[in-house]
Amino acid sequence: MTGYFHDIAPIRFEGPDSSNEFAYRHYDPDEVVLGKRMEDHLRLAVAYWHSLAYEGADPFGGRTFDRPWYGDTMADARRKADAAFDMFAILGQPYFCFHDADVRPEGASFAESRRNLDEICDVFAAKMEQTGTKLLWGTANMFSHRRWMAGAATNPDPEVFAYAAACVKACMDVTHRLNGENYVLWGGREGYETLLNTDLTREADQAGRFLSKVVEYKHKIGFKGTILIEPKPQEPAKHQYDFDVATVYGFLKRFGLENEVKLNIEQGHAILAGHSFEHELALAASLDMLGSIDMNRNDYQSGWDTDQFPNNTPEIALAYYEVLRAGGFTTGGTNYDSRVRRQSLDPEDLILSHVGAIDVCARGLKAAAAMLEDGGLEKARQDRYAGWDKPEGQALLDQPLDEIAAAVEAQGIDPQPRSGRQERLENWVNRFV
Repeated sequence: MTGYFHDIAPIRFEGPDSSNEFAYRHYDPDEVVLGKRMEDHLRLAVAYWHSLAYEGADPFGGRTFDRPWYGDTMADARRKADAAFDMFAILGQPYFCFHDADVRPEGASFAESRRNLDEICDVFAAKMEQTGTKLLWGTANMFSHRRWMAGAATNPDPEVFAYAAACVKACMDVTHRLNGENYVLWGGREGYETLLNTDLTREADQAGRFLSKVVEYKHKIGFKGTILIEPKPQEPAKHQYDFDVATVYGFLKRFGLENEVKLNIEQGHAILAGHSFEHELALAASLDMLGSIDMNRNDYQSGWDTDQFPNNTPEIALAYYEVLRAGGFTTGGTNYDSRVRRQSLDPEDLILSHVGAIDVCARGLKAAAAMLEDGGLEKARQDRYAGWDKPEGQALLDQPLDEIAAAVEAQGIDPQPRSGRQERLENWVNRFV
């Protein structure tokens, strides 16, 4: 252990009556939920960037944290890796995930940046072998550096497109070497600020070709993981091309990639798009596009993506209800693209933020499982659509419009409104959370 975390002992499950703040009250990795271990349901992954690379800045002020690994050298990157795996061991989580720019310093050239990434990959590989920690996914940061200010794949400069391709190849290679289970594409600046200088058709075609190349390369190197896109609206581009689940699905269908790519869905992004988290999850599941989730939240009083740890069990329960209803995760899991508040300076704050979030996810998962086992929500849904299961309901889907209209008149059909029973169902949900 590096000693940065003040020799905090590994966090253990002690049950809901424990008064030890450095303990799990609800997360018991071996508890069986719906026939599967809790750890295997949740597949929790610590996000490297906000946990280790975030410096406490916000849109109105700079760095507030003082971590011993801050710096732009490989020695700093190794210190960061040491602290990261200390934290993974303390939390006892099975996975982590990372951006390339957060694990290695930027080099003077692309070649130097790639060598730095490869060197850190070797460090990771040794630590993963030693600890058993696995990689849920890797991704390339193509939004922070000024070269990405007009996008990556959609950039008007072909050299930026080429540089982006090189970045993704390097990060996919590392993810593959580390047996990562997914690779994520987050188009942080794939969008536009004004139509006055934007060719929408050209940029969409570029994005489609870029993603096709990524998929082709996945198969070329034999990467067995899933390619994931993370939808995000508005921020940082005024108009993001990856606005929400429906938008991304339309893009994938347009370029024939819907069978090659799935989605990594974040709660905070869903809210920014004007949706609920469970809406985005349910829609992705209905389209067979649900891959993984990013379990952070926004401050509902702020207008940007504040990336806070989850703390609302009812919200999380409804999210996991949709995940379980869809059959659960395969290669995906639950990561925290979340960060402590800029006033939370202590190493203990970093550990306890994860402890609280993990417990909330465990409580939410158990509530979701109980709702599914009870079956009340599914029964209510089935009853509401029961008419469509009858022969006459099914026949409507195949009948021509004029025949349907004639039957309405001949049979004197005069439908009366029926209650949606929303409040009753909300009360039912509250019995479990």
